[in-house]
Formats: sequence, structure tokens, C-alpha cells
Amino acid sequence: KQPLWVPDSEAPNCMNCQVKFTFTKRRHHCRACGKVFCGGCCKQKYKLQFLEKEARVCTGCLDFFKAQTFEKMSSTDPEPSSTTSCELSAAESPTREAQAPNIFATPPSPMAQLQRPRIEDVCPRKEKKKITFVSYPSDAKTEDARRLPSTAQRLPPNAAKPKADNVSTNVNPKPVQKVNLVTRMKKLPSSFSSSGAPQAVARPVKAAQKHTKKQHPTAEAASTSYSSVPQAAGVTSPSPSRYRKLCGVEKCVSKAISLVRDGDQLPPLLLAVREKGKDPLVDKQPSRQRVIFLLVEGSPYPVTFILNANLLVNVKRMTYCSVKCWYFSTTGLHGLGQAEVIVLLQCLPEEEMFPSDMLKLFIDIYKGAMNGNLIKNMGNITFTEEFFGTEDWGGFLFVSPTFQKFDEQILPDKPYLCGILIHKLEVPWLKVFPSRLLLSLGAEFGMLPVPLLSVRKRKPVFTELGFTVFQVLGVSKRNDQLTVNTIDNLFVHLEDNRCCVKIPLRKYNEVMKVINSSDEYAITIGATPSNEADSFLACVQDDSGIYQTKTVSVTRSRGTVTSASFVMFKELTALSRLSAKYCTIEDGIIVQVTREILQSLREALTDKKDYKITCSKTNSKVKKFIDIFWVRDEDQTNKRIFSPVDGLPMEGTLSENMFQAGNFEGTEKALNCAGVYYFVNNYELTNPALRLLAEEIAAGCSTALCPHLNSLKDSGMNKISIRISVAADTVEYTAGSECCLLPKRYLNKLDSTLVPAIHSRMSDPASLPLKLELVFFIVERL
Repeated sequence: KQPLWVPDSEAPNCMNCQVKFTFTKRRHHCRACGKVFCGGCCKQKYKLQFLEKEARVCTGCLDFFKAQTFEKMSSTDPEPSSTTSCELSAAESPTREAQAPNIFATPPSPMAQLQRPRIEDVCPRKEKKKITFVSYPSDAKTEDARRLPSTAQRLPPNAAKPKADNVSTNVNPKPVQKVNLVTRMKKLPSSFSSSGAPQAVARPVKAAQKHTKKQHPTAEAASTSYSSVPQAAGVTSPSPSRYRKLCGVEKCVSKAISLVRDGDQLPPLLLAVREKGKDPLVDKQPSRQRVIFLLVEGSPYPVTFILNANLLVNVKRMTYCSVKCWYFSTTGLHGLGQAEVIVLLQCLPEEEMFPSDMLKLFIDIYKGAMNGNLIKNMGNITFTEEFFGTEDWGGFLFVSPTFQKFDEQILPDKPYLCGILIHKLEVPWLKVFPSRLLLSLGAEFGMLPVPLLSVRKRKPVFTELGFTVFQVLGVSKRNDQLTVNTIDNLFVHLEDNRCCVKIPLRKYNEVMKVINSSDEYAITIGATPSNEADSFLACVQDDSGIYQTKTVSVTRSRGTVTSASFVMFKELTALSRLSAKYCTIEDGIIVQVTREILQSLREALTDKKDYKITCSKTNSKVKKFIDIFWVRDEDQTNKRIFSPVDGLPMEGTLSENMFQAGNFEGTEKALNCAGVYYFVNNYELTNPALRLLAEEIAAGCSTALCPHLNSLKDSGMNKISIRISVAADTVEYTAGSECCLLPKRYLNKLDSTLVPAIHSRMSDPASLPLKLELVFFIVERL
């Protein structure tokens, strides 16, 4: 059937790569879907039935036809190695896609069925939605709150946002009018005065949609009601959690900790996420030829491998910065409290298959996380054996991406880190001072401040540790090895006649560790590359091993703010007409001051006070200063992390891992409390009652939910969050997953364990108010 054509006036940009159309960059209509693309995205030809000849089609439609042909060929393959754990008709894939709303930028494609796992909606599409209104006084307005999208959908930018209602689960003893919506809103009689203490009053629920979902007969949660949680005003709908892809995978693979095989054999391939009442579509023994076909460049979705029942790795062949590369991303490390990992690895010429050593790398990261060895920003992993068949490579450096742009469809859930391949000769600087190595790589390949691409055919930027300024000026040593303490989000800026050292308030404890471990005559602090800078100091090593300073500009013009990698405060050893002076050396700043100024600086840092050092003569017209000040609005803390309860942004909260203390095991599965978020007004966790409450809530949730882990995961709820608010006369909690409240039967179980723990905290009025959120993951016991 001939499609409807999108008018030229409605498509100023390519509907795939978003490039703007110009006189030379012309429009091309895809004859299969009718959308408008550029020449690069719509250059293929395919024989269409309604035209009875070959015509121009876009890459998405071409993938559709290729996948349809490939699936028909696979369904007739008599070889046992091509069998899968469940059946999926290729003829049904376009039908299901046609029933879904047109919410993707590319045309519907069965590659989304074969390569991009789909997860069923909480409410079946064909089932009508029933609206349940809660009865309140006549002056209370009722509004319709739309349900947030399921994990198989993505809202377009102009989609309607939910109303600003707030559904809470209040645990106070006095009942109110009974309604069908899963909610508890009650008032707690206070036994002490609440004057002067902030009160958290639960807001009335105005309206909510109720969705009923048919489940597999064996599921415990059959015929259970799901209630969506309306979002707060101004909150953007978060992307659905990728972690939900793991639901049902455990039924298709063994419980081994590693499914990565030796030789050319590949681990199981996840072709499609579970449909209603079915297990996921898994190819347990994928052939090499099939994977090569699915990894063809230009395919919109990655290929997903199952490394174990708790860990998936997505692989895609793509172009980044005009370089052909392999893209890897993990799904499942969050369940162990570890940030997800992405790697952009240079693709060698004539390389059809990615290196299998990369899959073993992700297994090593998983095993380390199981033992509590978590990799953080500027962390690393080193090799003790050959990698890529050679001993040239020494490990990976993991960093947080800054403002690099990627396709959101292939990125993992935040937080995530990017791994950068490190040469064996660069390992000493990897352990001593990773910031120096990072900026040197960025300067070498013109990618600042963070080079995300791992270049395989390159020379090391450092050949040996050599003669460095740190050895001369007495940086602290640990086990007879040179170490530079780097503080995350601490920035050193060089401006005209001014040097600024910005210290985040939340890193106070780390600053104190640096001061206490420093010598009496010197303080050295490693800094993070700044996103505010337009040029960077980089340290390069010449052929003779001597270190030199190199200023690299991002804008090709003279920078107004230059970022340095460290700052060193050192006592003056010679007579000088100045009480202080500073200079640039290697990739940092050395500030020489008198003994009195150095002691005053130590006291100011200990007391969290700002400090200014004048480096010019009294009668000089040009004034030079060193400004050390504490930053009260730390940059991008927990940015773009959203609550699974209602999509509430977690930006600005304090967070910490609780994996070891919050790991609760059932018979086949475990409930891991991988993280806790504290809603505090100050910049450090000074209230000890918060941590105690978090531990008690984690233990209470495990008691209530561990007997139901199978039914929860079968229902697609393998990532659960519980938010608790305790005020002077009001306590409440909200439990949900994927922006939906937990079914009522689970909330009743939580009541019996959480209510006593929450009320016990109210006996200490001085510790109130308390507000925190715990995130739980259901994982398989391997």
C-alpha cells in the first residue's frame, strides 16, 4: 500500500539524523514509509510490491525488509544451533509494530523486534482504560492524570505532560474514606510539640487512572491493580528503565556467573523481550554469520548479548568523530551498585566481528562489583594477561562523560562511566595521576576535556614515569609509590591575573584527608577537568623523557578560562620581596607562600572558610590573586537521574551505595538495596538518624518483599524504589516501579514492616524532618 507522504514544509530537517536541508543537501522521500530523509539516510533501493519495481527507501525500512527475509530463512533452518527458546513469527512483527503509536523517528522495523528488546505495557493496548475518581468535597477539583509511558515506548518532545498531582502512601493510623486507588492518607496524633519543625502534609489525590493487566497464570500478582503515579509540576518524563530487559532472562539461560565461551563461540543472544505470558526470545547458540549480519553498520538498534542472568551487553557498529568504532554498553551493573559502563572502541579495517575480549572485560567488572570493588569516576582496571592478543595494553580508565552527544536510545541508564583503553606503558600515570593521563590523551587526539574513543593503533603518550615535579616537591607517597590525591568536582581555573580554586562543600571530608596526609611545608590537590574552561593545561613528554606544558584550546582562540590539573601550595624557601607568588608547571599551578600564610590556609580549609592570597606588590598597579573558595551549589550532582516512583529528578540530593549492607537473599533471587538518596538542605550528611533509618527501611523491605521476588520480577518490577518522609506530625511512604505504585497486596506487606520502623524514628523530635529514597534491584543468585 502506498504510504502518506510527509509534506516538505513539515520537514526542515532529516527525520533520522536531523541534518538541516539546504540547497545542496536535498530532501528525499522514502517510498516505503513516506517520511523525509537526507541522501545519506535514504540512498538504498528495494523492490516494493505496490510499485512492482525498485525504489528509494530509507535505512529503517531497508532493515525492515532485510529482517523479514532473514527471519523467514531462520525459521526454516533445520540446524539445532539456530533454535531459540521461544517462537516469534516474522509475519507478526510488522503487525505489532503497526498497532503501536508512531513514536519513533525512524519507520517501524522488525529490527526493533529482533535487536531492540521490547517490554509489554503495564496495560495491554487493546484493553480500555478505566478512570477511577476519588470522592472529595465539592470544592476539590478532579483532573485526569495520564499514565507514564511503558518501557517499550518513548514520548516525543511535544507529548502532553502529566498533571501535577502527587500520590503518596501515608502510614498514619487514622483512616479516611476508602477508595479503590491504592493509597494511604491519614493523620498522626503527635505526642510532642511540633512547633518550629517543618511539617510534610500529604496532598489529596485528585484523580488517577487504574490499569488492569492480565498476567501469566502462574504469576502471583494476577488480577492486581496498577496505579500510575502522577508527576510533579515541571518534571520531564524520564526514559523507561533499561534494567527491565532482564525480566524473564533467567528462564532462558543457566545460572552460571559467565556465559562467555572460549574461542569463536558467542554467548546467548537476546532477540526480543518477553511478550504477554511468554519468555524472552533468546538464541542460545548464535552463529557468527548471524551476528555479523545483525551488526551491519547503519542498523538503528544494537545487538544484545546475555553474559549472565543479571548482565546484558549491547553492541553496535557506528561512526563516532568520523571514526568507525564498536560501541558497547552494559545493562545490569546497577543491581550491584556499580555504574553502567560504555566503551567506544576503534574498529580496525576489515574487522567484521568485535574482539571477544571485551565481553570478558565486562564479566571481570561484574565479578569485582560482586565483591564490593566498585569502579568510580577516574577509577581503573588493569590487565594481568594478554588483551586483544597482545601485551601492549595495560587496562582501562573510567571517566564520567561531560557534554558529548550520543543517541539516547543506545545509552544505558544513568549513572554510567566510559572506559578508555590505556597502553601498558601508561599504567604508572593511570595509578598515580589519572587526570594527567586523561588530558594528555585528549590533547593528543583533539578530544577535550574527555576523550571517549579508545584508539587501538596508537603510541603511548608517556613512556615512563620519569623526572616529574611531584618527586621534587614532596608529594605524599603510599607504599613507596608516588600518589596525587584527586578530588572529584574540584576545579582549578586560570584567568587574567587570577587563579581560582573551587572546592565543593560536599567534598569536605576528602579535603581534610588530603591536608592531614600532606607534609608541613606543602599541600597538593588534584583537580578535575572543568567543563567551564575553554582551554586546558596538558603535560606532554618528549623523546628524552622531559615533561613540558602544552595549552590546548577548544575554540582555537585565546582562552579566557584555562583549566589546570592540580594546585600545589608550597612554603617559600628563599628570600623574596613577595609574600606569595604562583607559576605554571607541567599541567598544574604551584603557589609559593610564607609559612604563616600556609598555616592560615590550613585553618581556613578546616573551618570551611574562603581564603584569598595576594601575589603582587603593595604599590603595584597590576594585582594578582589566588582565590580559594567553597562552592555551595555543586555542579551536576545526580543529574538526569530520576526516581522509579514518579520520575522525580534526584539532582541535588546526596547519595551513597548500600550494596553490601543492603543485600538480602531469597531462595533463587536476591533483593539488593544498591543506593539511597538523601533529601537534605545542607551539603553533607550530618544527621546520623538518616543512615539508621535507611538501614531499618532496607531490612523491613527485604522482610516484606523477599517472599514475593518471583512474582514481582514476573510482573516486570525488578527495580523498585521506596521514598520515606518523616515530619513532626506526619509520616508517609511511597513505593513504586516504572512510575507506577506497587500493587496493593505488596503495600499491605510493607505496612507491617515499615510502619514500626518509621514510627520509631519519631521518638526523637530533634532529628526531624527526615526524607530519603531507597532503590532496590531484584537479581538472580548466581
